[in-house]
Amino acid sequence: MSSWLIIIILLLLLMVSIGILLIFHWDIRRMTKQLEEIIESFGTNELVRTNTHSKSLIRFITNINQLIHLFKQDQQHTQKREKELKQEITNISHDLRTPLTSMKGFSDLLHDPSLSEEEKKEFLTIIQRKIDNLTMMVDLFYEFSQIDSSDKQLIMEQQFLDRIVVDTMLLFYNDFEKNQLRIHVDEVIVSPIFADKKATNRIVTNIIQNALRYAKSYLTINLIEEEEYVRLRAVNDVAEFDRTDLHRIFDRTYRSDISRTGEQLGLGLHIVQRLINKQKGKVVADIHENEFRIDVSFKKWD
Repeated sequence: MSSWLIIIILLLLLMVSIGILLIFHWDIRRMTKQLEEIIESFGTNELVRTNTHSKSLIRFITNINQLIHLFKQDQQHTQKREKELKQEITNISHDLRTPLTSMKGFSDLLHDPSLSEEEKKEFLTIIQRKIDNLTMMVDLFYEFSQIDSSDKQLIMEQQFLDRIVVDTMLLFYNDFEKNQLRIHVDEVIVSPIFADKKATNRIVTNIIQNALRYAKSYLTINLIEEEEYVRLRAVNDVAEFDRTDLHRIFDRTYRSDISRTGEQLGLGLHIVQRLINKQKGKVVADIHENEFRIDVSFKKWD
């Protein structure tokens, strides 16, 4: 009797084991089918689901879903980069084509025998200005391409921001006169900063060029000393600005007014952000009552 009882128990255990294995097998097939459907339609947000109570299998499926999630994130990032790249190519084409078309037009006019010498000189001046602008664009493109280059490491040394600001402002004296901008720069001496000289010169230059591009009547630059930073604040008035675009001001493809930037590049403030971030500093921008303000904070020299 005891032998039959043992046999019955063993048979029951065998049946239970077979049932568990069948359920496990069915669950594996179902999850495999789900995974195949996810692979075929990867744009969906579907994940692999299971009804099993096996901890090891649940952990395995959790890792699979995590892998799917990371892959989808990478896919979305790649799609975003492709979209941005297309926009950048469009912008670059527009930036280069506009001055080239203008130069060609004025060059053709120079062949007109009815032009006076004064008119020819005027057209040559315009062509030269277009060439200078085009050179600046190419330089910016090159600089942008070099920001993350392993061959272009920043040399962090002691720098004097007050001197850099004054020296850079002097380079743009004629531009300020031509644009009839009122200029005010704080005549203060601040603590030295820990920065790369070329990168800091480019940051200050891009901020000034941005003001020359959009300022209506004035540009004010202040240097503010804080506990850990020396902050450069540039303030200028603007004709108009959509505040909802403020969060995009540092995007490399952003332009506040395409009609005004036909000869200008949208990379200026993006380069400022990239360079100050590489120097462990920070930059923020704000607008209030048609007054644009940008604050760039440089780490102090210890």
